[in-house]
Amino acid sequence: MPESQQRPCAVAIVGRPNVGKSTIFNRLAGRQVAIVHPERGVTRDRLVQEICWNNRRFQLIDTGGLGQLEPRAEETAPAKESLEPHVRRQIEIAVQDAAAIIFVTDITSGILPQDQEVAAFLRNRGKPVFLAANKADNLKRDSHAAEFEAFGFPTFPVSAAHNRGFENLMAAILPALPEMENHGHAAPLRVAIVGRPNVGKSSYLNRLLRSDRVIVTSEPGTTRDSIEVPFTIGRDCAAQHYVLIDTAGIRRAGKIRQSVEYFSLKRTMRSIARADLAALVLDATQGPTAQDKAIAHLIQEHHKGCLLLVTKWDLLTASSQRQYRAALHRAAPFLDFAPVVFISSKTGFNIQRSIETIARVAVQISAQLPTGPLNRALGQACARVAPPAIRGQRLKIFYATQVSTRPIRILLFVNDSTKLIPAYETYLINALRKTFGLEGAPVRFQLKSRGAGAEK
Repeated sequence: MPESQQRPCAVAIVGRPNVGKSTIFNRLAGRQVAIVHPERGVTRDRLVQEICWNNRRFQLIDTGGLGQLEPRAEETAPAKESLEPHVRRQIEIAVQDAAAIIFVTDITSGILPQDQEVAAFLRNRGKPVFLAANKADNLKRDSHAAEFEAFGFPTFPVSAAHNRGFENLMAAILPALPEMENHGHAAPLRVAIVGRPNVGKSSYLNRLLRSDRVIVTSEPGTTRDSIEVPFTIGRDCAAQHYVLIDTAGIRRAGKIRQSVEYFSLKRTMRSIARADLAALVLDATQGPTAQDKAIAHLIQEHHKGCLLLVTKWDLLTASSQRQYRAALHRAAPFLDFAPVVFISSKTGFNIQRSIETIARVAVQISAQLPTGPLNRALGQACARVAPPAIRGQRLKIFYATQVSTRPIRILLFVNDSTKLIPAYETYLINALRKTFGLEGAPVRFQLKSRGAGAEK
């Protein structure tokens, strides 16, 4: 293997507390991933996100503040002292794993002793360092960045709040990164296009591929087999590889009269089981039907990522998307976690948005939730709404850790697994979705009672 492929393709963001590291992380990632708060020391664990910048793919690592942390109101001095070595250790691991470092400072504060401490720490690591003088919210402040050149690192005034200066910063960083090997071609993500007969699945696929790859007629049930079509978004190392699976329409069991339809149903169910995510196609002219909801339940039973494609939207010019979303929520509230895209295969309306949504859900179903933020999010959710008492005893969550992706599976160490009722489980999952995004991604809990094996 070439040496460039053995080197890490990651960029670590390092700096003293409260200079805006997490805001820069979110800006470069293009979405809210890290928790941003004016309180010092909020980020204490490493956050890792794979991102693409100018067709270059790399991992971005956010770290806690390097230097003396202010204790939180609920923390005693000994608790603060015991925490700092762990935060520093996480930063050391991030720097070791990185090919380049973004050293973040606050242009409004000038050089502080903690900045000097960070600079000395980074000089001894032998990695290329690029200084981002943050909070350069206007041209007048840009000139103040010259003060930080005393550290000897290439210096760039940036503003995470106003999205200034990042093109110049990244133009300097990208040449320092090795090419990131793209494993997607060998293991493409599988997307099943599912729905009732004649809702427009094959028409959507043809529009997506800009070809008549799949037979389309007005007769319900034309697609008898599950057809797999390779599909790629982007180029080179930034390319995302998929296999789109056009499936036969799923009928109610009572309406399956022909053996060929029976086997089509079996193949469709098998396609959902083998897929990583499913795009459920709904007919805008009919609204969500009982069979649509049954298919959605099938996707959930297999714990697959999900998005909803409301097709034939060109036929409903008088209706609003807000009204349809409200109707969809009333008919199938359990689908609220799935993103909805209104499309027209005939006119091409929102086809590009549907591609972007597939890519976004693909990222979410593979999300890695850092253990520290995961436990804090669950703790805060339990503090907001206490678990209900079951036979005089409440659920207690001692510890949580993610054990797998696709689906996201979280192991909970609890006092008694029988105390987690479905309604409260749904509440906790929704709380995690709000904290980490996870749009369209299935989340499952695996419970382990104290002194017992996994029980749920």
